[in-house]
Amino acid sequence: MDPDSDLVERLKAGDPAAFDAVYAAYHARLFNFLVRLSRNRQVAEDLVEETWVRLVSRAGRLRPDTQLAAWLFTVARNLYLSYCRSRLVEESHVPALMGLWPAGASRPSPFEATAASEFERRIEAGLAALPLPYREVLILVGVEGLRPAEAAGVCGISPEALRQRLSRARALLRQQLEPEVEVRQAVLGEVTP
Repeated sequence: MDPDSDLVERLKAGDPAAFDAVYAAYHARLFNFLVRLSRNRQVAEDLVEETWVRLVSRAGRLRPDTQLAAWLFTVARNLYLSYCRSRLVEESHVPALMGLWPAGASRPSPFEATAASEFERRIEAGLAALPLPYREVLILVGVEGLRPAEAAGVCGISPEALRQRLSRARALLRQQLEPEVEVRQAVLGEVTP
């Protein structure tokens, strides 16, 4: 029996404990996914909250075979893409709207606080520099642990296209990290006999 099927049935019945269980299992993962995509803590917070609103409002319409991880990440990704489209419209009107947005001090996200070592920061910088289609597949498969078939569904592409995109994303990230690895090896080579 699918472990999600019981939770899905309980969500459909309006069981608050089922929502709490899903929230506990996926909230941090969804937030980290969105903060990595958007590279903005506030945007990620807003989008993850909207993801939960969508789950609550659509719980009664979930299919019994719904895979919750894939469903939630798909919703989060689609919300992010909608946000990006709306930003394009907003940016064309930014000069007239500049005085309307309050400026606030940003706090480091849990993700930023956790990325303490220099090498991890390099990986995150390399990941952030990747084009969105490559960045999202690496996050979904490599960080969030979704199966490639689930990640393909989240991205709206075939499993074969996802495998190709994932391979290319890994190669691009490796290219960005190779100079760092070569420098590290050169320094260690000078220090050790």
